[in-house]
Amino acid sequence: MESFEQVAAQYEPMIHQIIKTLNIYKNQDEFFQLGLIRLWEIWKKHDPAKGKFLSYAYTNIRMKMLDELKRSKVLEGRSVVPDEEFWTLMECPLTDQPLKEKMILSYCEGLTTNQTIWVTSTFLYNLSTNEIAEQHQVTVSAVKAWKKGALTRLRTILQPEQLH
Repeated sequence: MESFEQVAAQYEPMIHQIIKTLNIYKNQDEFFQLGLIRLWEIWKKHDPAKGKFLSYAYTNIRMKMLDELKRSKVLEGRSVVPDEEFWTLMECPLTDQPLKEKMILSYCEGLTTNQTIWVTSTFLYNLSTNEIAEQHQVTVSAVKAWKKGALTRLRTILQPEQLH
């Protein structure tokens, strides 16, 4: 009986041919290793009385690779990679100070959405008026109007607290 190294060298072209016929273009090295492992497994348990080793090896290695392709396809279907648009929406800078954020947002309760955007962008993320306008695709004068409205409302909200 020949050693496995000799068998592996003899059947290496067959493994490459199986990879080629299955149109495997990703992870070819991994599939080659899978083929070698399967070759070793069937070499250990092959009974020459039951048939030729070549056809037995070919069928078993091909089936193992097909099973792995199916398994990887199922895993690929389960994992979703977000598209580029998702990541651009997620580029919102995060604050290192959650308590500061909570406190600032508590003052924004009586403000409009745009006024809240101005307050958080200015005091949490240190953005300028121009940067806020660019980020929200509005004019600079619109952001200035948000600022004016927010400051007016914040003054009326905070003044009664200062009197006590």
